Amino acid sequence: MSKKVLILPGDGIGPEIVREARKVLSCVNSQFDLGLEIDEQLVGGAAIDATGKPLPDETLAAARAADAILLGAVGGPKWDSIPDFAIRPEKGLLGIRSALGLFGNLRPAILYPQLAHASSLKPEVVAGLDILIVRELTGGIYFGQPRGVRIKEGGVREGFNTYVYDENEIRRIGRVAFEAARARNKRLCSVDKANVLEVTVLWREVMIELSAEYPDVELSHMYVDNAAMQLVRAPKQFDVMVTGNMFGDILSDAAAMLTGSIGMLPSASLDVNGKGMYEPCHGSAPDIAGQGIANPLATILSVAMMLRYSLAAPEAADKIEAAVSQVLDQNLRTADIMSAGMQAASTSEMGDAVLRALNA
Repeated sequence: MSKKVLILPGDGIGPEIVREARKVLSCVNSQFDLGLEIDEQLVGGAAIDATGKPLPDETLAAARAADAILLGAVGGPKWDSIPDFAIRPEKGLLGIRSALGLFGNLRPAILYPQLAHASSLKPEVVAGLDILIVRELTGGIYFGQPRGVRIKEGGVREGFNTYVYDENEIRRIGRVAFEAARARNKRLCSVDKANVLEVTVLWREVMIELSAEYPDVELSHMYVDNAAMQLVRAPKQFDVMVTGNMFGDILSDAAAMLTGSIGMLPSASLDVNGKGMYEPCHGSAPDIAGQGIANPLATILSVAMMLRYSLAAPEAADKIEAAVSQVLDQNLRTADIMSAGMQAASTSEMGDAVLRALNA
């Protein structure tokens, strides 16, 4: 039975990087006889321009029907002046996550040895870095109600958001993290702010309760401010980290930069059955859109994650990751990972190099 893949190029550099990733996906689809059916739809700013909505009904229907989704990126200054927050490009992304129940975000921060000198930290601090951040994606302050801006007495404007989790949401993401830790080095650090926020007091309590089911996994706890500091000071102390939506958003971007470039890192957002949406960790980078200099490797590696977690094709995933490593061995670099003595490559040249490695 064939499986369906939905591609959402999105905005900014999204169409450029997704174009290269689609070439790679088509290549392994043929090489491994995967029988994938590939569709493409609009989302984000591109969808607003075409339909007036960041998540058109046709796109949402296609997302529901797909076994896996590959997203480029959404957003950009073109749409920042839209006064209605319901018609912002990011609402397309959030809408898919919410409608499909994509609650578990896996954000690896892996330093390829070829890029050790591209990190902002000393090579000896980051050499061998391999962290997995598990971020809860459909709850917390980004979705909590009530929210908005109101006028207080005296005409003063007041903005407010609600940070809320129930124990079932915490337990669900906790299981994802414990299972991931069990499959790796059996160490899990839960990040919260339990000295200030009651919702994360509950978070910590539920994680401790869950740990009884995973006696082989060592559970530790850390306040989010300390976790941010420790990621910069000694990042290799971490293996798997689990945290809520907002903290995970911030920490995963910080961890990504330890690897030399956010342009190298993929991510997965999964539902309870392993159906997922895959995307690079970086944004739409409108300042470089259309210049052919964006790094497509994070999107290509997102294809590998998609094949591994949602499409039951781990051998194809392994082959893509090996091809990316071979290309780095060839000293090809896009601007974000460029260093002395390396050969400059455009977005399409980097994608073509991965294809050559796959076909070699």
